[in-house]
Amino acid sequence: MTYEFTGGGALDYFPCRYGQSKLLFRGPRRKLEGAYAAVIGGTETYGKFVETPYPALLEQALYLPVVNFGYMNAGTDAFVSDPVIIDACSRARVTVIQLMGAPNMSNRFYAVHPRRNDRFLRASTLMKTIFREVDFTDFHFTRHMLSALMALAPDKYALVAEELKSAWVARMRLLLQKIDGKTVLLWLSGPSEGDGERDGLGTEPLLVDAAMVASIRPFASEFLRVTPSDAARAAGTDGMRFPPLEEPAAAVMPGPQVHREVADALMPVLRRLL
Repeated sequence: MTYEFTGGGALDYFPCRYGQSKLLFRGPRRKLEGAYAAVIGGTETYGKFVETPYPALLEQALYLPVVNFGYMNAGTDAFVSDPVIIDACSRARVTVIQLMGAPNMSNRFYAVHPRRNDRFLRASTLMKTIFREVDFTDFHFTRHMLSALMALAPDKYALVAEELKSAWVARMRLLLQKIDGKTVLLWLSGPSEGDGERDGLGTEPLLVDAAMVASIRPFASEFLRVTPSDAARAAGTDGMRFPPLEEPAAAVMPGPQVHREVADALMPVLRRLL
């Protein structure tokens, strides 16, 4: 059954900050002391509309505090330059890093917001030179911009895509090298098979392929790829809590069954490392 709530009936995410970090995470807040595990990630890790996302399920099963550093629409940029989060992950017994898409980070072609990484800020001179016919003031989000560029000039778009892939590999290596301690790379397949078909860019994590992951795998302790089952995907929004107007957004996010499968897959990996 799908649970829909309006106004105050929607989920309370207990938003919180850690130290001097400007990022607002899902709570309740955990103490960054003693033994704990950490999870870095984007929208899927945050678990919007899901009462018990996979970091919370891991906490219940491992009897160990698990700090949810999931951030909505985050790219690697949100974490790699945040000393508070890097330090917290370095002191954790183990850190799970959900692979995030390549478009939501600054690169040679464009800049994104330092925290809201899906927000397009400005095109570089190089980008404007290649796409002279494009008015970049029309764009506010990276995915909208990239889908428009691909439709307009696929050959030129390919140059941008290759830059994003190269930048993603470099940024992920840097993130892994900054975190002192055990790390697990988590590749979670897209939340919906049809989600990537709406603009042709593909499914999440966008523009990330096996070769890219293989190039950063030596820098992590473990790697796990989780592909949600057909049954979990078919469940759609069952068990999710959202206001009626947010049903379209909820429909493209992983539901409780997907989070359960992710937690079940991660638990034996984490137990080996703890």
